[in-house]
Amino acid sequence: MGLLFACSVAAPAAIAQPITAEDFIAFDADQARIGQLLFYDKVLSGNQNISCATCHHHDLGGTDGLSLGIGEGGVGLGPDRTPGDGRDRIRKRIPRNAPALWNLGHKDIRVMFHDGRLVPSDMYGNGFDSPAEEWLPQGLGSLLAAQALFPMTAPFEMAGNVGENEIAGAVNNRVDLAWPIIAKRVRTIPAYGEMFVQAFDHIDRPEEVTIVEIGNALAAFIGTEWANYDSPYDDFLVNGTPLPAAAERGRQLFFGAANCVQCHNGPLFTDQDFHAVALPAFGPGRTRKWDPLPRDVGRMGATDDLEDAYRFRTPSLRNVTLTAPYGHNGAYANLRDMVRHMADPLTSRNSWTPELAGLPDVPWLDDLDFIIQADALEMRRQAAFLDVRPVALSDAEIDDIVAFLQSLTGKTALSRPMGRPNTVPSGLPVD
Repeated sequence: MGLLFACSVAAPAAIAQPITAEDFIAFDADQARIGQLLFYDKVLSGNQNISCATCHHHDLGGTDGLSLGIGEGGVGLGPDRTPGDGRDRIRKRIPRNAPALWNLGHKDIRVMFHDGRLVPSDMYGNGFDSPAEEWLPQGLGSLLAAQALFPMTAPFEMAGNVGENEIAGAVNNRVDLAWPIIAKRVRTIPAYGEMFVQAFDHIDRPEEVTIVEIGNALAAFIGTEWANYDSPYDDFLVNGTPLPAAAERGRQLFFGAANCVQCHNGPLFTDQDFHAVALPAFGPGRTRKWDPLPRDVGRMGATDDLEDAYRFRTPSLRNVTLTAPYGHNGAYANLRDMVRHMADPLTSRNSWTPELAGLPDVPWLDDLDFIIQADALEMRRQAAFLDVRPVALSDAEIDDIVAFLQSLTGKTALSRPMGRPNTVPSGLPVD
């Protein structure tokens, strides 16, 4: 998922800094090997029918290629994924676009999720401020490890619905009650048990494996597998290798008149802050008990602060060409359309049509997918919360900015060191 826009204040003069291997957390290779298998193993899901890789697959640049994912109950991968049928069919779409995984092991990463609901903190005595609050276990070695635990407890992502399996039932009572069940599933598979004993110094017997080791293993894999910083732009930074002419013009616009750098700055091309950019609204939204409208209020959903309404985290632009559709809800399947929106959000919002997204048809959700657009008051609210100053860009200038964004794609981005395993210890099928 990528985002580009000109903020309403002056841009900093500095250009993005280069990345080196020393900028990343030093994860253990044996733990990463366990994480690779778990990432593709459906044993982590309530009904054992979906894995982390379903929405973050190697073949799809670490995402799923959909605006809003088809989660638990669906069949297949990416744009070809179907919503299931009968009792197993999906009940709603995943409310937000699957975030990209690139460079999440970088030491500067300090916030996770589109709304930033996971950050380092001493508030609860476990190192993190998270949706699990004091029930998040201690011992998670990184923000990435903490993040890895939450998709397993999300009903429409991996857990399933109440009554379908014991994990979904446990989550319904309290989020942390599901994690011991998942850990037992994993450690009682002999191959996993042996690998954990070998990879973790403090684990002497498989029975000692908890969700903490599972989270740390997943983080070791994600943090190493998706580290990538060998793009043409990196060659430009490190070696002075000139960019192609269009990309160079786009670079000057990006760091100059278009002011994209105001929010897409630093080595990862993100300020990791939150901004309202008036993306067209659709899908189920992230409803709350006291706010049942099918809308997504973004950061405000985590802070309950009206100042944060409709603001979403600025994502990294590294390898952005590989992570379509774009925006927190995947409103644009084409990078050029996303750049055009960020240059003039309200004009693009007013001319947006559903065909610009990548939203597979789910007939029984047709009446709900765009119902929020009929709420005139809500549409006015979303348009009013805007942190973007329009920038006049010609079609040629938009093309040049896209050319620059293409120069942020790593030369080895599609050749990951570990890749997709052919089999997993549970024996479940690997997509």
